[in-house]
Amino acid sequence: MFSTHYLRKAFTLNSKRFSSTISGLDASKVKVTKSQVLKPLVANKDLVFGHTFTDHMITADWNEEKGWLAPEIRPYENLSLAPSTVVFHYASECFEGMKAYKDKKGNIRLFRPDMNMARMNRSTARIALPQFDGDELLKLIGEYTKMDSRWIPNERGYSLYLRPTMIGTQEALGVNPPSNAKLFVIGCPVGPYYKTGFAAIKLMATTEYVRAWPRGTGDAKIGGNYAPGLLPQRLAAARGSQQNLWLFGDDHQLTEVGAMNLFLLWKNESNELELVTPPLDGSILPGVTRDSILSLAREWNEFKVTERKLTMPELREAIKQGRVKEVFGAGTACIVSPIKTIEYLGEDLAIPLDPYDSTSQAGPYTKRFSDEIMDIQYGDKESPWSVVV
Repeated sequence: MFSTHYLRKAFTLNSKRFSSTISGLDASKVKVTKSQVLKPLVANKDLVFGHTFTDHMITADWNEEKGWLAPEIRPYENLSLAPSTVVFHYASECFEGMKAYKDKKGNIRLFRPDMNMARMNRSTARIALPQFDGDELLKLIGEYTKMDSRWIPNERGYSLYLRPTMIGTQEALGVNPPSNAKLFVIGCPVGPYYKTGFAAIKLMATTEYVRAWPRGTGDAKIGGNYAPGLLPQRLAAARGSQQNLWLFGDDHQLTEVGAMNLFLLWKNESNELELVTPPLDGSILPGVTRDSILSLAREWNEFKVTERKLTMPELREAIKQGRVKEVFGAGTACIVSPIKTIEYLGEDLAIPLDPYDSTSQAGPYTKRFSDEIMDIQYGDKESPWSVVV
């Protein structure tokens, strides 16, 4: 309730900065400059997530007086920014994470891209950056992915990760909404997010640090949310964990897993099989994969589906009672990530794993969610969620 009201207020305040006479983002005005020298492709087996980038990028500049200037698709290159640019000083930056896939016919597909555009506009509103027409940006992304289509791997499990980003570019020191901004999109071919592939991971439930808090910015995908998690991530890795399980409050409420949403399948207090994820209370990022899993689960109608608060002590008790069936994280980068162990207050809590799946050890529903979403992403199953560009 609070989150919806807060975002509506942010949109209203942001819209007062614009008038109907300034230009909106317009894909029909795009200027295309092709790279004269194309980079060598990298074999799928050699791809490291987020390390290889395509030949081109999308850019569009905005200023308070004129609105959006003509966008460009241009060779991938460095940005030139003054040291006084506001993004360097006040974290005036937000981004999205989405992917382009190739189906068996060679068509390029995007997965629920309208949700990424809507979420990015909510993020820009939250930090007083300009709004844009999501449909127009998707037209640009469509042209960009066609131009760089050779970078989209054909193999299942591989894709082109897309990173739409907006930054404040005003050259001034002072805490004010930026009068200039830049929107850009870059892409990188990727495979499995973890080096171990689709395999169960260990979490460290952190009680010393928090990722986000109600009335903060946890429900916006902004750069300032991520830097504070780097030290806890390093501490978790030093203890043999791949990710943090973020807790909040004196009662240690479950929130997120690293940069993923959290799900658990268990027998609840009424002995019902239930899929639970923390609610969107303003501190949880409304993930596209999160929404997809909830929609699929409700469509299957095989167990209760709930968005509600849970605490780590409740989860610990349920694990010890044998009521927890599966726990997994969910996000664009990994789709779903099965969880095998949670370290909490010095105690390792083991999650049941599938003994018949020696590779990932993912539970049957964890694997089913992954397979179902991938079938849609790669066009093996027809769905309005999969958009051919």
